[in-house]
Amino acid sequence: MNRPARATIDLEAIRHNVKVAKRAAPQSRVLAAVKADAYGHGLTRVLSAFEEVDALAVASVEEAVALRAVSDKDIVVLQGIRQPEHLALCTKHALQPVFHQSQQLDWLSRWSSQDSMLSVWLKVDSGMHRLGFDLDAVERAFVRLSDHAAVNRVACMTHMACADDRSDDYTLQQLKAFERVTADLSAPRSAANSACVLGWPQAHYDWVRPGIMLYGASPFIGDTAQDWGLQPAMRLTAPIVAIKHCRKGDAVGYGRSWVCPKPMTLGVVAIGYGDGYPRHANNQTPAWVKGHTTHLVGRVSMDMIAIDLTGYTDVSIDDEVVL
Repeated sequence: MNRPARATIDLEAIRHNVKVAKRAAPQSRVLAAVKADAYGHGLTRVLSAFEEVDALAVASVEEAVALRAVSDKDIVVLQGIRQPEHLALCTKHALQPVFHQSQQLDWLSRWSSQDSMLSVWLKVDSGMHRLGFDLDAVERAFVRLSDHAAVNRVACMTHMACADDRSDDYTLQQLKAFERVTADLSAPRSAANSACVLGWPQAHYDWVRPGIMLYGASPFIGDTAQDWGLQPAMRLTAPIVAIKHCRKGDAVGYGRSWVCPKPMTLGVVAIGYGDGYPRHANNQTPAWVKGHTTHLVGRVSMDMIAIDLTGYTDVSIDDEVVL
């Protein structure tokens, strides 16, 4: 089905952002997060932009198997195995699962591989309390992994809860905990998400794991992508399909949620939540058309939104709006 809305992907922008990550952490290897179809950018279409990274990370085994069909880079499975049968898939496709709970270790202990070896990651819960082994269980989990006959390498990772706020010292507390429980383990380490890559150099260790920054978004509260030299990888556009001249007091869209405070000119744009545009976007959500910065007016419909064109006499039907 053809829709007038278009998402245009800039591969050179992704390559640029990869270089930003590498410059920020020159002593570390780069594990690029490409989960969720490369953050919605279309993984198979953008894969060539990641030629300079050392490895790729996805969430699930299913994602990893599909990625293996088009890439020979190391692939890390961040959520690890969800069932015992996934171990065979990991060896068959040379995937690196993350172990973050004891049930996964139990499955591994009952599994043997005759001719394949696994490189694995151990997830440490340093304070985010999402995935990972508690601090007092890390050493035991590491030993169980290292002692398994089919495991040839164990690396350790953790994840930062508040790195997007550089005024919050919780990141330093997490790093201290991570370093304490991994200090005596002979293993590569990884802790740096996008925010840590750019703003917390003490978190770089052996591997960094940039994600959102690679697609041109700032990982920090209050900062823009431009502040960090990042380039947007996606450009979302749609055409104007109607121009409406409204009077003061006219209500616009579903629920009459916007009432014109004065005579206004509105542009109806051919995009909506049916195209993936967020239905909850409010009336201050920006849009750009012919050099003018404007904003949404009224609710987002399935395939239409309205924007304020008051005073912009050079805008016409079929002009492209950048969203």
